[in-house]
Amino acid sequence: MTTGFTVFDTAIGVCGLAWRDDVVIGTSLPEGSAARTRAWLVRRFPDAVEGPPPAPVQEAVDGIVALLGGVRQDLASVALDFSGVPAFNRRAYEVARTIPPGKTLTYGDIARRLGQPGSAQAVGQAMGHNPFPIIVPCHRVLAAGGKDGGFSARGGVGTKRRMLVIEGALADEPTLF
Repeated sequence: MTTGFTVFDTAIGVCGLAWRDDVVIGTSLPEGSAARTRAWLVRRFPDAVEGPPPAPVQEAVDGIVALLGGVRQDLASVALDFSGVPAFNRRAYEVARTIPPGKTLTYGDIARRLGQPGSAQAVGQAMGHNPFPIIVPCHRVLAAGGKDGGFSARGGVGTKRRMLVIEGALADEPTLF
């Protein structure tokens, strides 16, 4: 069984991805630098060795780069290892994976699709523990009324908004300068 990781440049910074055999076991949004992203992956996956990914995993990397570069890339077919992920979270992630680029749902929408309409807060907590950001597009899940909600990645809600602007789900907000 081969466990590896790679770091790669995207339009929002250096991201990372870890795999076991041909299945993704985790992803990382930018941590501020390639060294920090690499260190995060090493801490999270201590048995992983940095190297070139196998072809199916390289396709996932290429898809992430394309998506963050503005291409409406659907990553729903990327194989993910859900072992160790609580059943509720997995179900919430499966619903989130159906949200196409450029679209959003609310935590409440996902709760209703799970048949548990009172579980919006639990959906939010699941998204905050997402081991596969970008591939499981937790950035496309908003709070009630289209509010940002939280975002646990470096850069917080600003990173979430930037990703949604790239995908065309939010208009780019003008600045004063």
